[in-house]
Amino acid sequence: MAKTKIVSTLGPACADATTMLALIEGGTDCFRINFSHGGRASHSAYVLQCNEARRRTDRVVALMGDLCGPKIRTGPILPEGQALKKGDLVTIEPGTEATLATHFSTNYADLSRDLAVGQRVFIDDGKILLKVKEQQGDKNLCLVLLGGVLHSNKGINLPDTAVSAPSITKDDWECVEWAVAQELDFLALSFVRSAEDIHKLREFLHGAGANIRIVAKFETPQAIEQMEEIILASDVSLVARGDLGVEMESAQVPLLQKRITRLCRMHGKPVLVATHMLQSMIHSPTATRAEVSDIANAIMDYTDAVLLSGETAIGEYGVRAVQTIGEVSTVTEAHLDRFDRDHPIGVPAAEHLLTATLASCVAQIVDKIDIVLVVVWSEDGWPAQFLGKTRIDVPILALSSDIRTCRHMCLNYGVVPHRAEIPGDVEGFARLAERLAVEKGLARSGDKICLVLGPPLGYQRSGQGMIVHTLP
Repeated sequence: MAKTKIVSTLGPACADATTMLALIEGGTDCFRINFSHGGRASHSAYVLQCNEARRRTDRVVALMGDLCGPKIRTGPILPEGQALKKGDLVTIEPGTEATLATHFSTNYADLSRDLAVGQRVFIDDGKILLKVKEQQGDKNLCLVLLGGVLHSNKGINLPDTAVSAPSITKDDWECVEWAVAQELDFLALSFVRSAEDIHKLREFLHGAGANIRIVAKFETPQAIEQMEEIILASDVSLVARGDLGVEMESAQVPLLQKRITRLCRMHGKPVLVATHMLQSMIHSPTATRAEVSDIANAIMDYTDAVLLSGETAIGEYGVRAVQTIGEVSTVTEAHLDRFDRDHPIGVPAAEHLLTATLASCVAQIVDKIDIVLVVVWSEDGWPAQFLGKTRIDVPILALSSDIRTCRHMCLNYGVVPHRAEIPGDVEGFARLAERLAVEKGLARSGDKICLVLGPPLGYQRSGQGMIVHTLP
């Protein structure tokens, strides 16, 4: 089985439960709702269809909401799709009215206050590049340095500018309230600039009694400057290579990917890599060799999951794209299992030190004894998360009585989450592990498995430990 997890973005191409089920069977572990596209009605329909797909499968599948953040966009362009040439002069000003490409509006009211003469303006992921020549009130006169076709509602990036808008906008807070009501499992926070952004969202979720994990998206220079603090403050990190490659030099993105994934591994935190993983498969049934290499290298960087965007949301070959990720993962992981015997976890927070140490011990035992499966009981998910970060070369069957904990474990490398009632004692846990291991095809009679005990099992029903057990 592939151990690298797959996040699939929902959209028009996979809006029904049948297609979602096909994506799950293809290898999807988590669905993503991008709040930047569609309205509340379509988002609610996605949740309804996702829950129906969940009912049709015995696999645990999580659901993530992706907040827009202060996304600056072009206004309506009429007629749609107008060309800008190098050397053209264009004017940008706040508004919502339909305009020509040479004088277009933006949804960001404070653009002139934040921008300065000489600063760059990227549009549509850098396809168009402007430079501010002059400012007159709310109007910004810009020179086109790199031309292209301008469309409505395209993203604007300001890599030289300190944007004053808060990371969590008024619309975002409405999305957060909706996510709490819909019991989403993850919320991705866009354009994070500091750990304080994470703390604000966590405080709100805590006050609402919501069991939602926070995903910090790295896509701004400010986030890179506070990389470690943001990783420690969040539950999951996401390398958002699209905006990151526009906000910073593209040549830096592969190195930043490695820095972020390495730090997440050190601190025992899950990490996702996103953007253009299989972009060609939006319209092609096969991936390019460069894309396959990109996925393999992300896995060798120790990412826990990869995220597909347009490939599943609007792509013609969404299920095939998910299967392709699984195929590349299986081959790459087999290589790592044969040659990579390094199982370091850094120094996590003090309250998790015992759990992380136990995970490292389990990894060493798996290396030395012919164990085919690790089965862990955990009500909070931490033991499974640390076991996944050790990159042991056998599957991890993680059991919990809490379905939300099971869904949170959907982004942990190598972990197969399963909801079960709490066993009465360690012996009951062993019998449960035997049955599920055989039912799921993860072990058979005579195989050795490692049982990892966490609360409420273990010593005096509060400690942690492990047992090497042979299936009858």
